[in-house]
Amino acid sequence: MSSPAQNTTATCDTSPESSSRRPVIFFILAALTALPSLSSDVYLPALPDVAGTFTTTAIVVQLTLTSCLVGMALGQLAVGPLSDRLGRRRPLLTGMTLYTIASQACALAPTAGTLIGLRFVQGAAGAAGIVIARAIIRDLYQGVKIAQVFSTLMLISGVAPVVAPLFGAQLLHVTDWRGIFTTLAVLGLLLIAAIAVGLPETLPVAARRTHGIGLTQMRHLLTDRVFTGCLLAAAGAFAAFFAYLAASPFVLQDLYGATPQTYALLFGVNAAGMVGTGQLNGRVLVRRFPIHHIVTAGLALLFLAGLAMLILATGLLGQPNLAIVCVVLFVLISSLGLLIANALAMNRTSHAAGAASALLGSSGFLIGALVSPLAGITNSATPMALIQTLAAALALTAFTALTRERFTTHSHEQASPAN
Repeated sequence: MSSPAQNTTATCDTSPESSSRRPVIFFILAALTALPSLSSDVYLPALPDVAGTFTTTAIVVQLTLTSCLVGMALGQLAVGPLSDRLGRRRPLLTGMTLYTIASQACALAPTAGTLIGLRFVQGAAGAAGIVIARAIIRDLYQGVKIAQVFSTLMLISGVAPVVAPLFGAQLLHVTDWRGIFTTLAVLGLLLIAAIAVGLPETLPVAARRTHGIGLTQMRHLLTDRVFTGCLLAAAGAFAAFFAYLAASPFVLQDLYGATPQTYALLFGVNAAGMVGTGQLNGRVLVRRFPIHHIVTAGLALLFLAGLAMLILATGLLGQPNLAIVCVVLFVLISSLGLLIANALAMNRTSHAAGAASALLGSSGFLIGALVSPLAGITNSATPMALIQTLAAALALTAFTALTRERFTTHSHEQASPAN
């Protein structure tokens, strides 16, 4: 059995044919990376129309979003280990087929309850794209190159949550909420065609797991201290980000007086900050500094920004104005672009990339579902800031404690120019 620390490159990594197809492969992976935001956010502008169609409350309709996120989390736990056994293509094509069917079924849902159930199926099926995309990156790349690819894909994942609601709003000019789900079904069909034609199998038969899938694999990964440290670092980043997503509309608009238009602009600026640091990370920092040091610096910056936000929220320095709050939130969200702990974790999982990807992805969605309601538990910015500060502190402590010995005694983790 391969050890967690073993780094091997898949056979396709050195294949001239595979190398020539990598731009196409990357395009497909980028589309799969954007799928979660499209699935969960593109119909947000249509939520009032959904409530009107079924004559129900906003809370009931919002459960369609929650069920999709839970489906994405649980689906990754199932599909990730399965792809280590069966290869990447078959589970991915099956998942995208089910995603397409579920999306069109959502468009035909007769009741709100049916829509909630179908959204869970849609999320679980779409999880195949999320989890397998990360596993494919591990199949094709290793070392610093993984960090560079993840940083580039961060551009997609950072822009998608901003673009998806805007795209949905434009669709509502020509169709209704049911048409939005039909559009997602068409997107699913396009992805199926692209995968079938342009995505070769990246996990050779000889590298596949023939036993120990599922919980056994995940338990084995969690015994690796470095992987667990990276997992906790990523979880802390997700907690801080989802607390921001859930509470920032209320905090900035109701507490600090931002208009809806100003909030949309600030949201876009913060997303641009995260994307910008992600690109700086992938193009410059990983070539000059060890990835471990970059992640540590990102967690430290996240903690300091969270602490600053907590001080502002509790009024220890008086009542802050909107500009100061926006600067602190910009620094906080931008620091997330430095947190490429996923790259470190995936570097250690040549033996179980699918299971590792499942743990990394599902933990983020589950944490998001947990912290989102907590961030708005009181009529203040304090819960959001407290969650962000505690999440960053715990992540920084766990990451440094669990990974320090490994990365201070093995020089091959030092950054070097990628080939």
